[in-house]
Amino acid sequence: MPQPTPPTPAIPPALLCLCTCPDAACGERIAQALLEERLAACVSLLPGLQSVYRWQGALERASEVLLLIKTTPARYPALETRLRALHPYELPELLAFESSTGLPAYLRWLAAETGPQDPAA
Repeated sequence: MPQPTPPTPAIPPALLCLCTCPDAACGERIAQALLEERLAACVSLLPGLQSVYRWQGALERASEVLLLIKTTPARYPALETRLRALHPYELPELLAFESSTGLPAYLRWLAAETGPQDPAA
């Protein structure tokens, strides 16, 4: 008789959030706060972004830094609130994309880094 297969630990979903900032200093400040507050497990800063957009009826162009913020669906509401408080733009860009597919160990690490902190650590 075949042996039962042990259950596989659940793979937690992840969110990849996109946010533009006016410069590297702003991006670093936001990234630092999100990481310190465990609202994100990782924030990648991509400099050299050129944005062209319509704002208040006019075409605008701006050099920006793109933040790739990795978090979980459970932490998104708090991340959104904090980002709005930290961001200098009147209307910050914040788009979130959910993924349940990825390297399982990475997804578990992401969930652990944005979860409650172990007081013994």
